[in-house]
Amino acid sequence: MNTVGFIGCGNMGSAIATAVAKAIEPSQILLANKTASKAEALAASLGCQAGSNAKAAENCTYIFLGVKPQMMADMLTPLQPVLRERTDAFVLVTMAAGLTIADIQAMADGSYPVIRIMPNTPVAIGQGMIQACASPEVTECTLAEFQMFMKECGRLDFLPEHLIDAASALSGCGPAYVYLFLEALADGAVECGLPRQKAYEYASQTLIGAASMVLETGRHPGELKDAVCSPGGTTIAGVHALERDGLRNAAMDAVKAAYDRTAALKK
Repeated sequence: MNTVGFIGCGNMGSAIATAVAKAIEPSQILLANKTASKAEALAASLGCQAGSNAKAAENCTYIFLGVKPQMMADMLTPLQPVLRERTDAFVLVTMAAGLTIADIQAMADGSYPVIRIMPNTPVAIGQGMIQACASPEVTECTLAEFQMFMKECGRLDFLPEHLIDAASALSGCGPAYVYLFLEALADGAVECGLPRQKAYEYASQTLIGAASMVLETGRHPGELKDAVCSPGGTTIAGVHALERDGLRNAAMDAVKAAYDRTAALKK
């Protein structure tokens, strides 16, 4: 019997498996993937086991469903009899954008315990942001155990399911926005003469430091921004340029576009 199983070893499934393998004994983890060699390679690198979807559904207590939303029903349909025959406790853990807990239960053909999570890729290095919600069938004991082995992923926050899509549009998609901004900052520094690798290093640490200031001090981002902007100084000139070019509007539009796309996937 394995504790945790992953059906689907794409970018997100692999990232979470990598983090979970730091929290529990890797031999308790079973990896499955449509392309078996991908699961086998990841299993070898982490010290986990590899197997089939059916084996994960039959043997694992926590079954992570790491396939694309449009593939979920086709993946779960052949597993319905396997899940139906189980007499022990298990939990389905979904990370599919746009699919509700009720959707997963319908596709699995049973009122099974379901935990829905919306992670982002930094979970692979323990710096992720994961939102979660659970069906009524999930016990407090199960939630405590789940939080224990997810601790190496980063921050885990439970919130009402109707807020999951908005949260995902921010932190789930957000790393891509941040990488784009980071690259742009570095490009600006390169134009000013800074070597490329130095520019990436300085931009990266600047983003880490600034974000940590918000989390650790609890101060409003605007207040922290004002503290850097001396009257008539260089920083306020840069802020003016960002405002003129529509940074805030572009960032807000990006989150809203991701949210709208999630809504479209439900139709």
